[in-house]
Amino acid sequence: MSAPVPTYTRGVGCEVEVPGPWAEAMTRFGEHLALERHNSAHTVRAYLSDVGELARFCSARGTTTPAGVSLADLRRWLGDQRASGAAPATLARRTGAVRTFFGWADHEGITEGDPATALRTPKLGRRLPETLSRDDVRELIEAAMCRAGEDEDPLALRDVAILEVLYGSGIRVSELCGLDLGDVDSQRSLLRVLGKGDKQRSVPLGVPGMRAVERWQLVRARCLVPDSGEALFLGARGRRIDPRVVRRLVHTSLRAVPQAPDVGPHGLRHAMATHLLEGGADLRSVQEMLGHASLATTQIYTHVSDERLRAAFRQAHPRA
Repeated sequence: MSAPVPTYTRGVGCEVEVPGPWAEAMTRFGEHLALERHNSAHTVRAYLSDVGELARFCSARGTTTPAGVSLADLRRWLGDQRASGAAPATLARRTGAVRTFFGWADHEGITEGDPATALRTPKLGRRLPETLSRDDVRELIEAAMCRAGEDEDPLALRDVAILEVLYGSGIRVSELCGLDLGDVDSQRSLLRVLGKGDKQRSVPLGVPGMRAVERWQLVRARCLVPDSGEALFLGARGRRIDPRVVRRLVHTSLRAVPQAPDVGPHGLRHAMATHLLEGGADLRSVQEMLGHASLATTQIYTHVSDERLRAAFRQAHPRA
C-alpha cells in the first residue's frame, strides 16, 4: 500500500503536515477551536500538532482516516510515546487533545461514535509550583525602580509598571499585552481585562501598581509611533508590546534577586495568589481575580500556602 500524500492543514496562524484524508477534518477542527471555542492561536497550534502526531502514527499503520481510528489505536499511540520517554504531562496534554478532537468529530458526523471516550488521562503527580516570597517581590520591584533612576527613562518606567501590574493584579502576560489606555480606571483602581475565551473581567490594582502605571503614562508619548494605537504598554519600537518581550523582562529582572527562583511572569501570578490566600482572602475572590473557570485550578494555591506554613512550623517549632 502506498503512503498517503502529505497535505497541510491550516489552523489559526499555523500549518501542520498530515496525511491527505485527515487534512479537511483537522482544518475544520482548527476553525472550531478558534471561532467557536475562542481558543488562542497557541492553543490551536498545540491541539493540531498533537492530533497531527496521531494522524501520522495511524496512517503509517494503515488507518488513513479519522473514522477508522479505534480505542486500541489510541492506546497503541500513547503506549508508543510512553515507551519513547514522553513525560506524563505531555501524555496528558495529548490525551486531552485527541479526546477533544474525537468528541467534536463525532458531533460533526465525521466519525461514527467517539473512540476516545474510554481513553484514560495519565495520572500526574501533584507538583507544587515554586513561588516568590514577599521579600523577593519587594527586591524585584525595588531593583527595577533603581534602574529607572531619576532621569525617568520611559522604557525603564514601563518595566516597573509591568512588574507592578503582573504581581499587583495577577493577570496573564497575554492579558497585560492586550490592555488599552481605556482599560485603566484610575478612579476605582481597576483594570478591565479580556481573558481566555474572550471573557471580560475587572481586576483590582493596588496603589503602588496604579502609581507605576500613571508614571508610565506620563512618559508614554515619548515612545509613540503612528502604529502605537491605544495600546497601554509599548515596545522599544513604539508598537504594542510583545509577550516575548514581557517574559524576557521578567526573567532578566529576577536575576537581580539572587535567592529568588526564576519563575518567569507566571510566577508573579502564582505569588500574587499565594500571598492573597496567606493574607486571608477567600478562594472564590482569588478565583475571580485570576479569571479561572474552575475553582479546582485556584485550589493549588491553597496547597502552596499550606506547605509554606508547614515548612515554617518545621523550622521554628521546638517539637516539630
